[in-house]
Amino acid sequence: MVKTQGRRGEVASETLSDVPGRFTIGMRLLALPRELDAPRRELQVEGLWPHKGLLVLKFGGVDSISEAERLIGCELQVPRDQRSRLEPGWNYVSDLVGCSVWDRDRAIGRIEDVQFGAGEAALLIVRDTANRLFEVPFAEAYLESMDVARKLVRMKLPEGMLEVNSPLTADEKREQAQGARKKR
Repeated sequence: MVKTQGRRGEVASETLSDVPGRFTIGMRLLALPRELDAPRRELQVEGLWPHKGLLVLKFGGVDSISEAERLIGCELQVPRDQRSRLEPGWNYVSDLVGCSVWDRDRAIGRIEDVQFGAGEAALLIVRDTANRLFEVPFAEAYLESMDVARKLVRMKLPEGMLEVNSPLTADEKREQAQGARKKR
């Protein structure tokens, strides 16, 4: 959910569903906060309408701007039992989060999030055991196999792709700092 809308607890939300008419009055949704350890909150849709490219939602029990502000940044999820069937090759983001990502025979890490909008392919946000984050394009050209039930994504990434956006090591940070001091 992106922002509050109105004075009675309405929120404006970006819709990532490709299913027309996906949201209806009376349906239950789960609000998932950005913090990984925060609990989900179940909400029931009392009203909804489109507004400036967003979907405005009014939830039962959310009746003020301050209550609506607590929902900003949350991701709305449809409970598993209400999900639409997807065509082969399509996956729900919630099914990808937690999957182990492998590049050929090398473990990269676990998917923490999926980001959209940076390019044609979504980005898998993967954290390795050293707590480093990697942005891995979830492109069909790189996908070797996927088993969501076993929480396993196998990829065949181009040489050096992980190093392009990898965080700096302690040595690299020191070298960078020394180089900046020399330029002064």
